[in-house]
Amino acid sequence: MVEDLDRPVRLHQLTMLDEGDDVTVGRADIDAYCVLPADGAALLRELIRGTPPSRAAQWYERAFGQPVDIVEFLEAMTEMEFVAAPGEPVAAAGTVRWQRLGRALFSPVAMIGYAGLLLAAVLAMIREPGLTPHYSNLFFSPYVTVVVMVVFVGQFPFILLHESFHALAGRRLGLRSRMGIGRRLYFVVVETSLDGLVAVPRAKRYLPMLAGMLADLVAVAVLTLVAGLLRRPDGTEPLAGGICLAMAFATLLRFVWQFYFYLQTDLYHVIVTVFGCVDLQKTARRTVANRVNRLLGRHAHVLDESTWHPTDRAVARWYSWLLVLGYAFSIGTLLVAGIPATYHMFSVVLGHLSDGSGLAGVTDSVAFLLVNGLQFAALGYLLWRARRDRAPAPAHVLD
Repeated sequence: MVEDLDRPVRLHQLTMLDEGDDVTVGRADIDAYCVLPADGAALLRELIRGTPPSRAAQWYERAFGQPVDIVEFLEAMTEMEFVAAPGEPVAAAGTVRWQRLGRALFSPVAMIGYAGLLLAAVLAMIREPGLTPHYSNLFFSPYVTVVVMVVFVGQFPFILLHESFHALAGRRLGLRSRMGIGRRLYFVVVETSLDGLVAVPRAKRYLPMLAGMLADLVAVAVLTLVAGLLRRPDGTEPLAGGICLAMAFATLLRFVWQFYFYLQTDLYHVIVTVFGCVDLQKTARRTVANRVNRLLGRHAHVLDESTWHPTDRAVARWYSWLLVLGYAFSIGTLLVAGIPATYHMFSVVLGHLSDGSGLAGVTDSVAFLLVNGLQFAALGYLLWRARRDRAPAPAHVLD
């Protein structure tokens, strides 16, 4: 707390992004951001210029025709860690690691190279239809465990590539990034947090959001071309080529998954940015809850929609229906196909353990159970952690 209002306040280096009536203010070095009204941002700018708080309050009253509680304002800025504590060095923006690599990966020359790879892969598929992604590409081995282990373990480098493209596209703009494990409905996902995007002009946010999908397409193209080079003259696939095609198909499935935007995938963040929403997902859920409560006559439980952000409220009127349809589709798919298929596979595997299928069959079954058990354990842990923390998600989390 600033005690002497007649002396300038020491503020850390802040970023400011004007967006109509609101201004996003933040510290890029610690990813602390808030939204101020235009007059509040003007007062903060006056303090940044070195004007003592007492004089800044007088300036505000002259400029906007009303008084301001400068002590309360400074307390809020201190709580956001914008004000440097006594003896604390003032933080500068500085540079982030891998910024040069990010600029190189998303330079015009690199983009032309990516386009060339995609074009070459498409031409190869036209020339050799067997290279076209197909679910049968997953079954490159008669052993279930070999397929599961290769696809399960083999996807990690490509997931890392996807998230690294997100992170490097952000670092190219000087933003910090963090990777972690998250959950979308019953899916376990790896996610990259780029909270600093809220302080970046809207037009510059799209590349960091879509960079992961670009990485997926490039990976599919490279894997397809490698499989084409390994293909035998008679058109058959060697094991290495079969693995490449299996990984290409699995990567393409993850690319398609991004269109499940109701699960807050990369395309969800694009939609939010296009419409200028603040928290569309939360508003859409509340809109659905209000519809249900009105339908059931539980008017006491209907939330006051006038307090919601106007843009979120307007978009949620139609997005909330897509949210319901999307969740219904995912849950329906799980009930109709996912659970029965999982039950059948576990029945087959457990049958191998009990019918004396030999060492190969037992090994195949045990490995399958371990891999799938690990996935269910991860999902269970994430559900438990979410229930424990009940914390809001970061502003920009990309899958």
